[in-house]
Amino acid sequence: MRRRAEAARRGVAILAALLLAAASPADSPVNVPEPDGIWTGPQRGYTPTTLKGAKVIGIAGLDALMAEKPVLIDVALADRKPEGFPADRPWLPAHRSIPDAVWMPGAGAAPIDPAHEAQFDRRVEELTGGDKGKPIVTFCHPECWGSWNAGKRLVLLGYTRVHWFPDGIEGWQESHETAVIKPDPAWAAVGGTKAQAEPPR
Repeated sequence: MRRRAEAARRGVAILAALLLAAASPADSPVNVPEPDGIWTGPQRGYTPTTLKGAKVIGIAGLDALMAEKPVLIDVALADRKPEGFPADRPWLPAHRSIPDAVWMPGAGAAPIDPAHEAQFDRRVEELTGGDKGKPIVTFCHPECWGSWNAGKRLVLLGYTRVHWFPDGIEGWQESHETAVIKPDPAWAAVGGTKAQAEPPR
């Protein structure tokens, strides 16, 4: 009986390992490989634990970095107006985020239209004062490729102190207050994209 139970356990372990090896990045909670460039698949799903050229930080790392006044870039998608929402009522969604963050909804989408890509580059240059060594933090929500992509774009642009905070807004609000912020005016002035809003949850 013991031998059979042990063999069964081994069989289950081997099957689990094979399933994990066959899983795609969006399916597997472990060992998600980094893509060669910007991720163009679904924006929600398991992400890598690394971002080459950037530093991945948790809440303790972000707390420590705050003393340097990093540029905080929130790329979370805006809430989309629910279907059937009464036409005679105002739609006033409130986006809560890390205080003083710059919110550019959809800036981590891929592909992104050339106008928004150029505006992202310009806006980050303005926010950093042209200093490629200024610390920057990208974030959105957990299991969101948007902030990974935004961090990757910054690395490709030559920024040397890029930090990716994959725990996102929810990770921040577990131990800190959030603030209601509006979309960055310069970003919003470029106009909407399909990627800037997500369906209601």
